[in-house]
Amino acid sequence: MTRHDIPWLSAAETAVAIKTKQVSPVEVVQAYLARIEQFDGQLHAYITVMREEALAAARQAEQTVLRGGDVGPLFGVPVAVKDQFWTRGILTTNGSRVYRDFVPDADATVITRLQQAGTILLGKLNLSELAMGGTQEPPWGIPRNPWDRERTPGESSSGSGVALAAHLCAASVGEDTGGSGRSPASYCSAVGLRPTCTRVSRYGMTPMCWYLDTAAPMTKTVQDCALILGAIAGYDPRDPFTSRRPVPDYTARFGRGLRGIRLGLIRELDEDAGMHPEVKQAIHNAVEVLRQQGAEVHEVSIPLVALAGAIFVGVADTEGAGARDDVLRTRAAELDRASRTRLQAAALVPAKVYNRALKARVLLRQQFLEALRHVDVLVSATAPAPPPKHTALTAPFVNADDVRSRFFFRRAYTGCYALTALPAISIPGGFTTDNLPIGLQLGARPFAEELLLGVAHAYEQATPWHTRRAPGIEE
Repeated sequence: MTRHDIPWLSAAETAVAIKTKQVSPVEVVQAYLARIEQFDGQLHAYITVMREEALAAARQAEQTVLRGGDVGPLFGVPVAVKDQFWTRGILTTNGSRVYRDFVPDADATVITRLQQAGTILLGKLNLSELAMGGTQEPPWGIPRNPWDRERTPGESSSGSGVALAAHLCAASVGEDTGGSGRSPASYCSAVGLRPTCTRVSRYGMTPMCWYLDTAAPMTKTVQDCALILGAIAGYDPRDPFTSRRPVPDYTARFGRGLRGIRLGLIRELDEDAGMHPEVKQAIHNAVEVLRQQGAEVHEVSIPLVALAGAIFVGVADTEGAGARDDVLRTRAAELDRASRTRLQAAALVPAKVYNRALKARVLLRQQFLEALRHVDVLVSATAPAPPPKHTALTAPFVNADDVRSRFFFRRAYTGCYALTALPAISIPGGFTTDNLPIGLQLGARPFAEELLLGVAHAYEQATPWHTRRAPGIEE
């Protein structure tokens, strides 16, 4: 195996290659650092590359392997994380000039658990300012989608999507408030999981919306996603909100098949007039693949899901403005103009509107749970259209209809799972005729990640989408 072969491996394959001494952890880290140096100047996936720290950790890991030490399924795997997670002694910017000098004195629990699993941290990844989305002028460069550099890689875990599509890390952890992990996964043909709320500790993860934030494993394959979730999940006394449920083996359902699994195609999203026709066709094709593997397919109705984007903004933006009150009062001029405008507007939302959004959130959750009484897994697109061009996201709003279409419409697809605190995963679901990625989204009951990952893995193994490479990333 040569240095050029290493970055195309999945995280699981990388760990096996290290354990069997086909490659050393040092060779693996050097291979990724070389790709970062070659490609990241144009793609802007990283804010901070931890070159020396990663090499030092790799040398230590190499000694462990040579001594025959106990190594797990992620040992020696180079990972990168969204620059929203605290890293002790390492700059943590949250994608904002406001935090350009912030160096935490503690690690986030996610970082600690990744290190305990034996992974090697390559660096901190680019993101939309304050994990909000819509940043007009990202301070560390505009993240470019490797599939088409004129198009967005998704928000707000933009760098995570880019790094996976360009093979600049073996695996990543982003963050998902309303789709910030799943949308970049969809737009970059990667895997992105939003776990059940409370499944993963939020200690040391700078908040956007306390009610909705969760760490999001983002990976090249479903197996990698299961391994990363298994490493970071579990109770943490520093975040008393975390669940005390035992962490299962998230790969346990792999290979079992789908016979008896009931899938529910969400009618309101499937019949959405604004959905791109090639996206709709890809989802129907995916459902047929799942049916051929033994799954039963039903149509389910969730009437409020069409309003989920508006409900999400009513909750998340208002919470975000409260969390950034000091910044708005004393350092607003340092914010990107889009972030500043959005937070200032959210700070003026009347209490009755916020209260109404919270009530609507409860009703939406009831409708989702009712649907999940009749089916095991819900199915939809992750995004209603392929990745748009950067200019389409930053263009000024024309009127109220334009705001509804661009600001609320796409958020309904992913925001619904954030609002209902349910797990959801985006996996590669096909491509348009222009070779742009399409994401397939699956959702399930609380703490049903094992089932969700099992279905996702079955689909992945029956389709070729995860094996495609973005153009222009070969050495």
